[in-house]
Amino acid sequence: MATDQVLHMNGGVGETSYAKNCSIHRKVLFKEKPILEGSVIRVYHNLVPKCLKVADLGCSSGSNTLFIVSEIMDAIHAASFSLNYQPPEFQFFLNDLVGNDFNTIFKLLPDFFKKLEMEKGKKFGSCFIAGVPGSFYRRLFPSNSMHFFHSSFGQHWLSQVPKGLTSGGLPLNKGNIYVTESSPPAVLRAYQEQFQEDFKLFLRLRSEELVRDGGMLLIFLGRVETNELLSPFGLVGMTLHDMVLEGIVEEPKLDSFDIPFYTPTPEEVRQIIDAEGSFTLQRIEVLKIGWDADMNESEEDNIEVFDNKMRAKFIANYMRACAEPLLTKQFGSAIMDELFLRFMNKVVQLLEVKRLEHNNLVLSMTKNL
Repeated sequence: MATDQVLHMNGGVGETSYAKNCSIHRKVLFKEKPILEGSVIRVYHNLVPKCLKVADLGCSSGSNTLFIVSEIMDAIHAASFSLNYQPPEFQFFLNDLVGNDFNTIFKLLPDFFKKLEMEKGKKFGSCFIAGVPGSFYRRLFPSNSMHFFHSSFGQHWLSQVPKGLTSGGLPLNKGNIYVTESSPPAVLRAYQEQFQEDFKLFLRLRSEELVRDGGMLLIFLGRVETNELLSPFGLVGMTLHDMVLEGIVEEPKLDSFDIPFYTPTPEEVRQIIDAEGSFTLQRIEVLKIGWDADMNESEEDNIEVFDNKMRAKFIANYMRACAEPLLTKQFGSAIMDELFLRFMNKVVQLLEVKRLEHNNLVLSMTKNL
């Protein structure tokens, strides 16, 4: 299955939309802010363009998209005035697959521009924002035209379901939708090989589009240990398997479905970057954050304490916002409420015995000469 037509987050601003359930994404963006500032300022210092051209790859929808725009503009605003330079104009390109809800972003733009003018003044460089639909596993921009790429929560999505997940016409990952501890070694190898192929292609395409000394900051889900296989998607697969046993879901539908998603280790990523050769890796870090966005962690003394059921509901809503379009395509919309209620209950049980956390890989790199 190619992901171009079916992979997108839930649109709109309803209760199951990504716009309403993206606070974990926002928290990661806050944590990576110093790295983003350092990366984009380095590019600005090296190039000092009159118009800084930036693309957010896999922008999704909702306020997080414009948060990135604001953070980059703030960093360049401070850098330009510290150097006594005239601030540049900005051209931002918001990219995602064709099914993305670009309209929700565009409806936010009037208020965004109004706030920008109030905060920065009319003398600040003009800002132009455009949508660019299409897969980042293809060329998106002219050669040597871009200064900086930002992408968050994108590269763990593969261009397609890995090849090699069947043998003799039979599914190798029977009863699962992603790699789990019960998956045969061949399944993990298939996912690793697909990620290697996709990430090499992504790097080559972006190097063709970036100017000399252009930069890129990527954030995507990974894993620290090679045997670290517990994931929300694995848990969704277990939930679907339970529903197969109860006759709610047809077994062939589960056995023929695999998520086009992979979480690499830092070493896997480093090896691919070195082998592809287009970029110098300036920095790589792992940002850990709970599946529940660490809801109970705060410096406030009067913080509301969330119990495990509330935390599990948060996790289930986030996963539904991310995965429902893909799951609906395969299993239909009728089971979605039941699926994510059962998923939530499994998460409650897990939260009783262990900390559930995402490992977010943060990579800052510069295009080689």
